[in-house]
Parts: sequence; C-alpha cells; structure tokens
Amino acid sequence: MPASLPSPISPEVLTRGVALLKSGSPVAFPTDTIYALGVSVNDAVGVSRVFEIKQRPFSQALPVLLADSAEIGMVAREVPDIAVELMRSFWPGALTLVFKKTAAVSDIVTAGGDTVAVRVAAHPVAIEMVRRAEVPLVGTSANIHGRPNPLTALEVFDQIGAHVELIIDAGRLLGGVESTILDVSSDKIRIIRQGALARAELEKFCRIE
Repeated sequence: MPASLPSPISPEVLTRGVALLKSGSPVAFPTDTIYALGVSVNDAVGVSRVFEIKQRPFSQALPVLLADSAEIGMVAREVPDIAVELMRSFWPGALTLVFKKTAAVSDIVTAGGDTVAVRVAAHPVAIEMVRRAEVPLVGTSANIHGRPNPLTALEVFDQIGAHVELIIDAGRLLGGVESTILDVSSDKIRIIRQGALARAELEKFCRIE
C-alpha cells in the first residue's frame, strides 16, 4: 500500500513506522542532514526493495544507521582506537565511518564488499526508529538515485511516495548537506566523500591520506 501523504510525527506514527520496519517494509524518516529511507540491515528482501524504490544500482553500497555508538560491534568487526575517538567527538552527527563489516550485515547492503559505512544521525526520530527497531537500519537518502536529496517530507513523497507505506514528516530539515564519509577500515585513513563535516575538523584527530 503506497503512502497517502506524509504523516506528522506522533507516538502512533512512530509505532507504525517501527512495525513496518520490523516487517521488512522500508520507511522514510528525517535525519539531521536529509530525509532517509530505512529498513533492517539483515532483511535482504527489504534492502532489495530500497534499491528498487530508489532505482539505485545494486553495485553501490548503502550506509547504515545506529541508535548509539555502543552498538558499533553489531556491524563492525574491527574498531580502531582512532574510530572510537572520532565517534566520541562527532556522533551523533554528520560523520559516517567505514569499517570492516560483521556477518550480521547482509552482503546486499555492502554490494558484496567487506566494509560498511556507519553513523549515528543527530535527529531524535532517526535515533528512536533505530532504537525501537532493535537492529541497525539502512539509512540512505529517500530519493530517486541521482535526483536532489529531499529536505521535506513532500519532496520525498513527490519522488518515491508511490512506493513506500509511510513517510514521517518532521518539517523542513536544516541540514541539506550529506555526511562526510571517512574510511577507517585500514591504516590509511581516507575521505570517501566530503560533506557537512570539514576535513580540518577531522585532521585535529588523525592524519588523512
């Protein structure tokens, strides 16, 4: 059943959203940067649906959202000391870290790769959805691949509303810039995508290749 219109935040809407996530149905919800489309990382069918809704190539891995940095062991099998320091300083926030993944993360999420991109979004709805789903969620932009990132629930609806059952409306988001992606999966730390968090801020903590 497609979404009718975006649903304003309420306890009932959040409860419905969590129920949909647990059943494998993707849900659109706000983060601190853009509206995201989420589903459980260990539900391969649900993750496939996210790719199809977004018309995103299956060769492009999806990022993952946690509710708290304490959950990192669920998705990352190696967490270097510098990553712990970065998480302590920038999570929740607009920093995505790339780790070696655990078996709990479906290969479809990582496009068959050995690493996974992870962050904790600084938005109470995103954190609550992950916490209540009791499992990390895919958290990719809620748009058609290649089209503008959505900053309002209506922009989500215009792009993918016919294909999702619930869009949680938190009004216009103030972020608009995607998170910075930093690869900490090897000794050579690299910026994969420059985003909202400046390189200069990261270089206070580590040397970047």
